[in-house]
Amino acid sequence: MREAEFRRIALSLPEAVEKSHVGHPDFRVKGGKIFATLGYPNERFAVLILTPDQQGELIGRYPEMFEPVKGAWGKRGSTQVILDAVKREVIESAMKLAWNNAVPNKKRGTGSRQPSG
Repeated sequence: MREAEFRRIALSLPEAVEKSHVGHPDFRVKGGKIFATLGYPNERFAVLILTPDQQGELIGRYPEMFEPVKGAWGKRGSTQVILDAVKREVIESAMKLAWNNAVPNKKRGTGSRQPSG
């Protein structure tokens, strides 16, 4: 997967906007939290902000596509996406999980299913 495709998927989610955080493009729910970051730690990766349980599920099912971010952030659910390995249908579902975690409670509901593929 190329960065442009990751970006398109992120921005296709309701009220998603692109900003920048620590020199990397990030994707947030409008007026809300970050749900994904692109190019961290380098252009081969992206990051999804998941819960530890969601992270464990994804890494268990797709160890070639996902890994925890190193350190404390990874223990809290921040999950690296290996762009060269990830499949579109898997990242779409995983990104919906991350998006759903970031939206205010009143907007939740889209994308609550676990990824399949």
